[in-house]
Amino acid sequence: MKNDASSNSFELLDPRIQRWIWEHEWTELRSIQEGAIPPILSHEKDVILSSGTASGKTEAAFFPILTHMLQRPDSIGLTVYISPLIALINDQFNRLEDMCEEPEIPVYAWHGGISASKKRKFISNPKGVLLITPESLQAFFCNHGGMTEIVFSETQYIVIDEMHSFIGTERGKQLQTLMHLLECAAKRKIPRIGLSATLGDMGLASEYLRKGCDVEIINPGTPMHLQILLKGFVQTQNDDKNDENEDETATVKIAKYLFPILIQSNNLVFPNSRAKVEYYTKLFSELCEVNKCTNGFFAHHGNLAHGIREEAELTIKQSNHPTTIVCTNTLELGIDIGSVESIVQIGSPPSVSS
Repeated sequence: MKNDASSNSFELLDPRIQRWIWEHEWTELRSIQEGAIPPILSHEKDVILSSGTASGKTEAAFFPILTHMLQRPDSIGLTVYISPLIALINDQFNRLEDMCEEPEIPVYAWHGGISASKKRKFISNPKGVLLITPESLQAFFCNHGGMTEIVFSETQYIVIDEMHSFIGTERGKQLQTLMHLLECAAKRKIPRIGLSATLGDMGLASEYLRKGCDVEIINPGTPMHLQILLKGFVQTQNDDKNDENEDETATVKIAKYLFPILIQSNNLVFPNSRAKVEYYTKLFSELCEVNKCTNGFFAHHGNLAHGIREEAELTIKQSNHPTTIVCTNTLELGIDIGSVESIVQIGSPPSVSS
């Protein structure tokens, strides 16, 4: 780690967090991390971290959060991380578990795919980091109302990932209510940390995070480069019948065009529906057989078993072979897959936000 003015923030971190950084062979902190550590560590401010995907926002938030927790005299307390997607919780769980292993800070995921025994383990000792969706948090308040003060009394931080997905929506209003309920349970103000790669109006974001209060915004302004290719295929009357036996439907033409591109790298493909996810995955798999190459294509949508979805997420991050996930919006937000080279949208997106 560089020993100059740019690494002042590093010196503020707990030695166990510093050791994690050394062991992962980081030579310096990124600008978003340098800027975020002092205000978050102060435990007095609400903070918004805005920078591109895979820019280190998670570490920027959790390096100072974990340091604060480790430096508390009595107990480490609790940090509640709220995510819009279960897939994002699964992704962040693996990253945080690695970071929290040496300092022995427990990390808990809480959603429909988590066993009752693991949930009971958290309730019996609500310390560490809890990763949860807004719906699961609301269900907790409804189902365990008498225990909320005990469980959340030691909450130190509330982290909202992909914050832009909540702003201006009914789900976002629900989340604001839940953050207020957490503060009621703790009987004090809890610092809120918002994370996003695609915030536009920082004033609107600040007002959403905590209405009428000053929010510190860390936005290094890293330039982002985007390349877009728009490709069209002529659709005939036969295509409208969606006949899977027809060799030259627009769907088959699209699959044949994409196949030689996708087999060279890691990609995400969004075809807008679960049925089309299954169909395109089938077409790509058949093309792998015809071309005698390894099948690196996975389907990913909400109706598939948790284990199948998790296998796809782990493979695209860990495999040495090019992998493509054909998916619905279950993988639309924030999955930190730094090695993805392209995103394919087949047809018009279902909404403006998509």
